Amino acid sequence: MKAIRRLTVRPVLPDPLRPLSDLARNLRWSWHPETRDLFQSVDPECWTASGRDPVRLLGTVPPARLAELAEDRRFLRRLTAVADDLDHYMSGDRWYQAQPGRLPAAVAYFSPEFGITAALPQYSGGLGILAGDHLKAASDLGVPLVGVGLLYRHGYFRQSLSRDGWQQEHYPVLDPHELPLAPLKETDGTPAHVALALPGGRELRARVWLAQVGRVPLLLLDSDVEENDPGERGVTDRLYGGGSEHRLLQEMLLGIGGVRAVRAYCRLTGHAAPEVFHTNEGHAGFLGLERIAELCDEGLEFGAALEAVRAGTVFTTHTPVPAGIDRFDRELVGRHFGPDSELPRIDVERVLRLGMETYPGGEPNLFNMAVMGLRLAQRANGVSLLHGGVSRGMFAGLWPGFDAEEVPITSVTNGVHAPTWVAPEVFRLGARQIGVQRAEDALAVGGSDRWDSVADIPDQDIWELRRTLRAQLVEEVRERLRASWRQRGAGTAELGWIDDALDPDVLTIGFARRVPSYKRLTLMLRDRDRLMELLLHPERPIQIVVAGKAHPADDGGKRLVQELVRFADDPRVRHRIVFLPDYGMAMAQKLYPGCDIWLNNPLRPLEACGTSGMKAALNGCLNLSVLDGWWDEWYQPDFGWAIPTADGAGTDPDRRDAIEANALYDLLEQRITPRFYERGASGLPDRWLEMVRRTLSLLGPKVLAGRMVREYVERLYAPAAEAHRAMDPDSARGLAEWKARVRAAWPGVSVDHVETSAASASAELGTTLGLRVRVKLGDLAPEDVEVQAVSGRVDSEDRITDAAKVPLKPVGGPDLEGRWVYEGPLALDRTGPFGYTVRVLPAHRLLASGVETGLVAVPSGDLVEAAGLLMR
Repeated sequence: MKAIRRLTVRPVLPDPLRPLSDLARNLRWSWHPETRDLFQSVDPECWTASGRDPVRLLGTVPPARLAELAEDRRFLRRLTAVADDLDHYMSGDRWYQAQPGRLPAAVAYFSPEFGITAALPQYSGGLGILAGDHLKAASDLGVPLVGVGLLYRHGYFRQSLSRDGWQQEHYPVLDPHELPLAPLKETDGTPAHVALALPGGRELRARVWLAQVGRVPLLLLDSDVEENDPGERGVTDRLYGGGSEHRLLQEMLLGIGGVRAVRAYCRLTGHAAPEVFHTNEGHAGFLGLERIAELCDEGLEFGAALEAVRAGTVFTTHTPVPAGIDRFDRELVGRHFGPDSELPRIDVERVLRLGMETYPGGEPNLFNMAVMGLRLAQRANGVSLLHGGVSRGMFAGLWPGFDAEEVPITSVTNGVHAPTWVAPEVFRLGARQIGVQRAEDALAVGGSDRWDSVADIPDQDIWELRRTLRAQLVEEVRERLRASWRQRGAGTAELGWIDDALDPDVLTIGFARRVPSYKRLTLMLRDRDRLMELLLHPERPIQIVVAGKAHPADDGGKRLVQELVRFADDPRVRHRIVFLPDYGMAMAQKLYPGCDIWLNNPLRPLEACGTSGMKAALNGCLNLSVLDGWWDEWYQPDFGWAIPTADGAGTDPDRRDAIEANALYDLLEQRITPRFYERGASGLPDRWLEMVRRTLSLLGPKVLAGRMVREYVERLYAPAAEAHRAMDPDSARGLAEWKARVRAAWPGVSVDHVETSAASASAELGTTLGLRVRVKLGDLAPEDVEVQAVSGRVDSEDRITDAAKVPLKPVGGPDLEGRWVYEGPLALDRTGPFGYTVRVLPAHRLLASGVETGLVAVPSGDLVEAAGLLMR
C-alpha cells in the first residue's frame, strides 16, 4: 500500500550524544575525515546503507545502539574531540582574519547550483561543483561568505540506461526535512519567507532553508510552500528545467528573492551585511536590480543607485559561447517588471536597457542575462587565462572602440577543494611525511608554490599507493556495473563477466563530465579498430572508465552516450572499457584517484576551465588533454600530455575530429603506454613515477580552491569593498551626473593634431621623442578626461600589440577655438616595427578603469595618414 502522507520522524538522541546532531548538520563532515570516521563507527552497516549521510544515518540507527554508545566512554571521548575541533574551526581566526587592510565585512555569493556533497544533490555539473568548492575554501580561509541558491525538490535527474543503452531520467522527490538543512526562522519561531510580485496580482513565496557549510551559511530558496498556487509551487522543482518563463521566474527568485533572503538572514542572526555581491554566472543577475530598488527606496535616483550597486558587484562568466547564456524575450521580461509586477518603483524600460543586446551583432529583442550581469558589475572575470581572453572577445561589443584585450574582464583560474577531492590514502601519505596539521593547511589554505616534501616520498610508496587506488576503483566499477546491468534487465547468469571487468594492474584512463557535443565524448571511438588494439594490446593494454550525463532535452548528447555504451557492451572489449551511469560526486570521489590518466578532449577553446583534471592531478593522476581551459595555462610535459589541435579556420569539423583523434591514439600508443609499462632498475616505472611526483609537487599547489578564493579576495572582493565604501549617496549622485554629462558632451571630443620631434621614420632603441597633441574637449574640461599616448610593436596590418599607455599633460589653457594642447615623452623601448597613436578617455576617481564607460576618441583616418603614426 502507498502512504497518503509522508512524515520525517527524527531520533531522540541521548544527552551524551547530542553533539552528533550538530556535527551532522554542519556539512564540514563532507570534507573532514575524522568526523566521517566517527559517524561510520556509530553503525558501519547503517553508514553504508545511508549513502554515508550522517542525517540519514541518525534516522536509522536502532535506539538500542544509541543507548549503548551513550555509555561507551571511548566513543564519547572521540565525540568530544571531534565536536571541540568543529567549535575551534568555527570560531578561531583563520587566513582572512590575519590579512592587513580593511577587507569586506561580508560577501554574498549567488549561484544557481551548489555541489557540496552527494547528500545534498543540488548540482548538475562543473558550475555547481565549483560553487560548492568556493564555499568550502572560503570556510577554510575564514572568508565571511554567505551563499545563496535555490532548493530544487527534484534536484538534477538521476540517470540510468535502457537495455539498448539509451539514457533514461528519473526525478526522485527530495524532502528538505531529510536533508542536512534547517529552516530559517523568524523571532516568533515561524519559517522565514520571501515573496515576489507576479503579474495579475499574484505572488510567489519561498521558504528559506539554511545549510551550514563549515563557517559559511548557504541560503536555499524553496517555492514548494502551501501559500503558492500549483504553478508557483513548481518554480523550484528542477534544476535547469522548464520553459522560458519557468527559467525567468527561477532567476528572479534567485536574484531578487536571494537578496531579500540575505537581508532576512542578517536581520535574524546579526551577521554582517554584505559589502560585496558576487554573481556566479548570469543566472543571478537580477540581484543588482533588487539592490538598486533598495537604494531608490532610500531616496537615491536610479542612475546614482546603479553606480552604487555596480561598485560592490563582481560578475563571473563561465561560458565561452553565446549559446550557453540565458536569453529571454523582451516582452516576457517586461511583463514581469513594472507597476503591476516586481520592482514597481523602477521604470521597466530602464530594467530592459540593462539586458538588451544593443551592440553590433546583438539581437535587439532579446534580454541577455550575462550582458545585464556585466552592466551591473564594476568587476568581472572569466575562469581561466584563456577563457578571460575568449570572454573579452565575446563581450567586446559592450565596449565599442576598444581592442578586445582592453575589455575590462580579467580572469581568476578555477581551483578545486583538495580536502573534498583528495583520497584519504593520498592525504595519509602526505601527513606521514609532514604531519597532519601541515598537510591539512597545505591542502586547504595553500600559499606555497611547490610541495617540496613530495620529493622525499619513496618511489615504492607512491607506486603502492597508485595500485591501491586503482584496485579500489576496479571494485567500485564492478559493483556499479552489476547494478547498472540489473537495471537494464540482465539476469544473474549474464553477469559473470563482470568479475573480470578491469584489472588493477592495467593503465587506467578516466573520462567523466557532462555530455554536450563540444566535449566530444565519442572522439575516442573515431577509429574503433585502433582503439580495440590499444585496449587489447598483449603487453601494454589500456582500460577506460567513462561516465557522464546528457541534458534531458539534448537528444544529440543522448545519442553520444548510447554510441559509447554500445561499444562498451561488445563482449570483446567490455572487460576493458565501461560506461558508468549516474555520474555524481560520490562516484567522482572514487574515480579521480583511481585513474592513471585523465582524458579531456573538448573543441578548443570551448572549455572555460574544466576542473575535473585538477581533482585527478591532486591524486597523482596525469592529464592527457587538449590545450584548453586551465590545461592551456599550466601544461608542462612534466604533468602529462597535450593533444595537438587542428582548430584553424579552414578545417572542417569532421577533418578536425579525425586529426585530433589520430593524435590521441599516437600519444597513447607511442608515448604514454610505453612509459607506464617500462621498468627501471628498481623494477618500478621510474619515469612515470617522476611525472606523478612532479604533478603533485608543482601542479598541486596551483589547482587549489584556496588559491582561487585568495585571488578573489585580493583582486576582486577587496577592491569592490573599497569602491562600495567610497560610493556614499553624494558620491554616487556625483558619478551618475558626471557620466550623463560626459556622454552628452562626448560627440564634441576629438583629436585634432598629432606631431612628434622625430625627423625620420626610423630611430634608435632608447630614443625618447617629444609628442604634442591638440584635442577638442567641447563642453568638457581637462579634469574630465585623460589623453594617452599608446605605443608598442605593430603587426603587418599596423595594429599595436602589447601596448604601453602613457598619460599626456595639458600645456596652458584652451586656444580661441577651445582646443587644448597636450605634451609628453614617447619612449622607443622596443626594436623592430614600432607604432603609436593617441586617444582621449573619460577620467574620474571612482571609475575602475578608463575603459569602463565605453567612450573613446581617436585620431581620424585622415589625421593618421597625415601624421605618419608608424615608425619602422
